[in-house]
Amino acid sequence: MWVNPGEVLLANALWVTERANPYFILQRRKGHGGDGGGGGLAGLLVGTLDVVLDSSARVAPYRILYQAPDSLVYWTIACGCSRKEITEHWEWLEQNLLQTLSIFENENDINTFVRGKIQGIIAEYNKINGIKEDDDTEKFKEAIVKFHKLFGMPEEEKLVNYYSCSYWKGKVPRQGWMYLSINHLCFYSFLMGREAKLVIRWVDITQLEKNATLLFPDMIKVSTRSSELYFSVFLNINETFKLMEQLANIAMRQLLDNEGFEQDKSLPKLKKKSPKKVSALKRDLDARAKSERYRALFRLPKDEKLDGHTDCTLWTPFNKMHILGQMFVSTNYICFTSKEENLCSLIIPLREVSVVEKADSSSVLPSPLSISTKNKMTFLFANLKDRDFLVQRISDFLLQTTPKTYSEKEIAGSYNSSDDEVYSRPSSIVSSSPQRSLSSEADGERQFNLNGNSIPTATQALMTMYRRRSPEEFNPKLAKEFLKEQAWKIHFAEYGQGLCMYRTEKTRDLVLKGIPEIMRGELWLLLSGAINEMATHPGYYEDLVEKSMGKYNLATEEIERDLHRSLPEHPAFQNEMGIAALRRVLTAYAFRNPNIGYCQAMNIVTSVLLLYAKEEEAFWLLVALCERMLPDYYNTRVVGALVDQGVFEELARDYVPQLYDCMQDLGVISTISLSWFLTLFLSVMPFESAVVVVDCFFYEGIKVIFQLALAVLDANVDKLLNCKDDGEAMTVLGRYLDSVTNKDSTLPPIPHLHSLLSDDVEPYPEVDIFRLIRTSYEKFGSIRADLIEQMRFKQRLKVIQTLEDTTKRNVVRTIVTETSFTIDELEELYALFKAEHLTSCYWGGNSNAFDRHDPSLPYLEQYRIDFEQFKGMFALLFPWACGTHSDVLAARLFRLLDENGDSLINFREFVSGLSTACHGDLTEKLKLLYKMHVLPDPSPEQEEPDSAFEATQYFFEDITPEYTHVVGLDSRNKQGADDGFVSVSLKPDKGAIY
Repeated sequence: MWVNPGEVLLANALWVTERANPYFILQRRKGHGGDGGGGGLAGLLVGTLDVVLDSSARVAPYRILYQAPDSLVYWTIACGCSRKEITEHWEWLEQNLLQTLSIFENENDINTFVRGKIQGIIAEYNKINGIKEDDDTEKFKEAIVKFHKLFGMPEEEKLVNYYSCSYWKGKVPRQGWMYLSINHLCFYSFLMGREAKLVIRWVDITQLEKNATLLFPDMIKVSTRSSELYFSVFLNINETFKLMEQLANIAMRQLLDNEGFEQDKSLPKLKKKSPKKVSALKRDLDARAKSERYRALFRLPKDEKLDGHTDCTLWTPFNKMHILGQMFVSTNYICFTSKEENLCSLIIPLREVSVVEKADSSSVLPSPLSISTKNKMTFLFANLKDRDFLVQRISDFLLQTTPKTYSEKEIAGSYNSSDDEVYSRPSSIVSSSPQRSLSSEADGERQFNLNGNSIPTATQALMTMYRRRSPEEFNPKLAKEFLKEQAWKIHFAEYGQGLCMYRTEKTRDLVLKGIPEIMRGELWLLLSGAINEMATHPGYYEDLVEKSMGKYNLATEEIERDLHRSLPEHPAFQNEMGIAALRRVLTAYAFRNPNIGYCQAMNIVTSVLLLYAKEEEAFWLLVALCERMLPDYYNTRVVGALVDQGVFEELARDYVPQLYDCMQDLGVISTISLSWFLTLFLSVMPFESAVVVVDCFFYEGIKVIFQLALAVLDANVDKLLNCKDDGEAMTVLGRYLDSVTNKDSTLPPIPHLHSLLSDDVEPYPEVDIFRLIRTSYEKFGSIRADLIEQMRFKQRLKVIQTLEDTTKRNVVRTIVTETSFTIDELEELYALFKAEHLTSCYWGGNSNAFDRHDPSLPYLEQYRIDFEQFKGMFALLFPWACGTHSDVLAARLFRLLDENGDSLINFREFVSGLSTACHGDLTEKLKLLYKMHVLPDPSPEQEEPDSAFEATQYFFEDITPEYTHVVGLDSRNKQGADDGFVSVSLKPDKGAIY
């Protein structure tokens, strides 16, 4: 192929000249083809150098150089994989350029003409073939060519990056190159004539670890079901391992819910002369990782993309200091976090920004930037690098921000005028959340009833209907609650109110002391980030409820079954109003996210959300919970909870080692963790104590749940060590959690399920919830969010691959009695069938991946393949895949096996056909062949042969098949099918049927 002219320092080093003229030289790499001059030891050395030094000559061993007369400088203008390809280029040069160049008198003119002509040829070729220019560097383009040639990958397989490393084959290291693509990990080495080549799919990897040994301090271990591979001597092992983690995560996501990788086309282009060996895909993945960390840090919507970040200082008026930290800018938000953890953080939605301006610089305040919001707050940043560019980016994003026409209404009905005797304020805490302004609204509420007039609709938080407000009931608990409210009011006055408030250690301290009942709903919205999604989707919940009304599916059936099991001891759910609100929220979410639909435990969590928030607010809190804060927890296989169960086991081993072995022997950790994590302790603790845990969770995230679980184990070490079985251990933990009390609660006592079922054993001493939380921070507060994410990745690989193995065993166990294959053969067939499905997902197919993989179906029907995939497997496995009629046989057999006519066949259908072909007796094989041949022919003029009646009589049964059609057969197959019957030889020596 033609290449952009590149300068060559030593034209004859390791190359052999085969042709030459005054301007051009055709060369062949030593050790590649030809007679003499390239074999033997020299060829082995050259081949080894090409691999170790990452030379493109390994893939393109021919090249053409241009050299102007009287010049010592050579330029590469073409390279080729074969002699035929390079000869075509050489002949074109001789016929089209050689005579023209003799006209020029100036060497510079010749150079300019040749380089311009080659670049023009490349541009014209790209235009004719529809090839768009990308921003990959020339070096990386060479690596892409090598990757596809070395490993036989199609063009659809995208290379992300490649790294120099050593692969340990036995006790011998093989120096070479690791290629990381979207779907595969590959390695290639060529040393002294010995080639080593590895191709591993990411979906087959069960474990990925970065280990340290005495010999090599940094080593990456890659485990599959059948082998363990070790790689070392990386130039940058951290970068390599991080990329491997990302790609393995994408593969696990594909196994979980078909969510494949799609390249982000909105990334800015790389500068043309960038020296980095980096691909657009690598930058894409890096940008995704940064955006994920950014969204998790500030609890932002899952589609928010980080644009960039820079070091700066923030003036904090509450302590009159300039705090060093980082500013993050994205499409819809400006955020700040201090270098010192938990010192200060800030979230400013661009929808709330009114003014962005550059202030005057001074020695005390260099390059300051002032940002003002609509609620009269001003934030002053300084020490900004490239301030002008930053202001321009923010201005661009502000122009893209859709102006809201909705009035700034209070969105939380947790308290309105009816609650003024308990807590009054001039404006809502969440003052930055627009709601649709409709003429039908009254007192800031949108009145809507979607269940008919017979069922009242809850227009405020359910808890407001059951709050005691009588003055004569004022007691020390209410006084303490009032002091908490005052403390929060003082905090808002000092640190700001609403989404744009300064979040400091003092904010966390107030949360850990328990949020006042009357503020709980709004602060949950604020701390979880659910307020952002609610503000940017006005009317979404109401529309979703209207669309889901009267629709029934498996999710709605399960919801109806669980409605009356959701916090039944609370009076709010002992009447139709609370039940109807719960039904609407759960059904709306099931229709929003059918991949999750409904899962047990969602009802318990949602019922608590409804107690403190209006329906719409509870819905968005549930969205934040299921889609951001507890990812994959509530899908059909509770993968997220199983992953965190594994993380909890690791943490227990590290933090309570004296208890770990005992708990493993009893098998208790797996039992307790699911119930604790899925319901955030709501199902195992008294209600008034569990809501304090939820307060902390919405502020700190999952680390609080891990800390608390470890604190519970630590508090019961002695008792658990003396337990003889899992039942006794569960009783110990159950009684302890039942005794956790909240003495500050103003709520009427609600009997807890565990305490109702307990026997007459002496009650457990009371445990104060605030003391328990404080202890969890003192002993286990060192657990960091980034550590949890690393542990989650490791466990996610293990959990998903275990689930895949379980699925395979279930499939084999179900079908083994229906076929003549052994269990081992069925397992291999299932692996091959699934691999064929995944391959089509990688590189395209005639049908959508979601059509071919439906996790909601029975195990045997989850993976399905279309005709093109079946044709490949037919050629590989079926004994009849020989001769000129192989494709016709495949098409007819596919139509026969496709019982429901959807142009897809599942594993059971596939195995039934293969079993007959491979293990059936002569009669069964003839029956199968006959059924294939009596299918309606694509040609309507063809008549049924007379022999059909005789064949039917021979088989003693009516075997007329159900008529089905295959969609999308290629023209060759259609032409073959027009031939009518397929000739089948019954000679034993040919093996056509046997």
